[in-house]
Amino acid sequence: MEKRSIKIVTIGGGSSYTPELMEGFIKRGIPIKEIWLVDIEEGKEKLEIVGKMAQRMWDASPYDVKVHLTLDRREALPGADFVTTQFRVGLLNARIKDERIPLSHGMMGQETNGAGGMFKAFRTIPVILGIVEDMKELCPDAWLVNFTNPSGMVTEAVVRYGKWDKVIGLCNVPVGAMMKEPKMIGKTLDELIYKFVGLNHFHWHKVFDLNGQDVTQQIIDKLYDPETDAGIPANIFDVKFFKEQLDQMGMIPCGYHRYYYRQEEMLNHMIEEYNDPEKGTRAQQVKQTEAELFELYKDPNLDHKPEQLAKRGGAHYSDAACETIASIYANKNSHIVVSTKNNGAVPDLPPECVVEVSSHIGACGALPIAFGPLHPAQKGWLQVMKNMELCVCEAAVTGDYGLALQAFIINPQVPSGTTAKRVLDELLIAHKKYLPQFAEKIAELEREGVTIKDDVARELTEQGL
Repeated sequence: MEKRSIKIVTIGGGSSYTPELMEGFIKRGIPIKEIWLVDIEEGKEKLEIVGKMAQRMWDASPYDVKVHLTLDRREALPGADFVTTQFRVGLLNARIKDERIPLSHGMMGQETNGAGGMFKAFRTIPVILGIVEDMKELCPDAWLVNFTNPSGMVTEAVVRYGKWDKVIGLCNVPVGAMMKEPKMIGKTLDELIYKFVGLNHFHWHKVFDLNGQDVTQQIIDKLYDPETDAGIPANIFDVKFFKEQLDQMGMIPCGYHRYYYRQEEMLNHMIEEYNDPEKGTRAQQVKQTEAELFELYKDPNLDHKPEQLAKRGGAHYSDAACETIASIYANKNSHIVVSTKNNGAVPDLPPECVVEVSSHIGACGALPIAFGPLHPAQKGWLQVMKNMELCVCEAAVTGDYGLALQAFIINPQVPSGTTAKRVLDELLIAHKKYLPQFAEKIAELEREGVTIKDDVARELTEQGL
């Protein structure tokens, strides 16, 4: 029986990543009848620019697909088969504050890790839960494919508080590893077996050949060959892991582990860029790249993804999102690394927790592949990080300031003490517009005269940005 064509809704459709998503759909020939790109009023101009480019991409393809644009997600959602999410609450100005406020106090400022990552979750989780409520009413059979960061925590909140199991959380980092590493040892991806375990932006992996022989160490050795392109994501400063550590664990950590295993060096690099008015933090650099991309997208003759998009750090996004949709639609049972309910794949964490693991993706969603127990070093990290995430998710839903403080204190990127509380308070003031659940505490902090130390973040806040 021939399967029917599908409707896809992308929330955050005005993102600079959307052309990569369109390219992925076109490349796979998924039978799409319509695509809806949804954004908010502040993103209207970008939505119109990207929407026109997306339509040009489809018009240049062999497929007849209509791209619809709207600022009302409830207009878009009825009858959707797949809803993809790729939005940033507060736009890039919020990310600038997430980075600069902690760095102004000598603390890690990063999009998905440390203080900034927790605040991105505080802003995002209430919004994703609102989307889930709309989906329950308007497209109750749809799959939610989430790429919004912090992807693992957002997916955890959807399952735990949204009570929505038809969700897959995605990240491009595992895709990048699987594209780069096989070449290092003279193999192709189909000649290797990958097993990933951990959390979003905090996973490890092992690699085997088709005879079941562990070839992880061969790749580790190649990572320290000066001729090797290690494939570090564009948004992560390249500091080598200590080889002795990788040799001991017999696993390859993801690029984001640098923020934990080489925290001193990563923090020093961030502070150096923070203090350089020519560079600024990563978010300020991305803002410039994004502005350049949208100028390119305005070209009425551009009907393909520009190479400059790789500078955003989200390369291979479509390989994860589109392959997931294709695998669910056609019951392909493809191996994809996703954030999904643990269900025993990682025995060191409760079965109801969301983990990021190798899974087979088919018509019933993700079937996680069991990895087994971890050794003490990785197990200890994993349990701390997961429990920190659970504190963040609950605080995002309840607005419990004490729990938010607990999350800050347990987070390895936040030195506990007076400075941790000060950074928490400044970020609450800075993001007041997007944190109604903390309104009572924010009003109290304002009465106490809490001010933002960083000039750039303070000016953005005063401008209502």
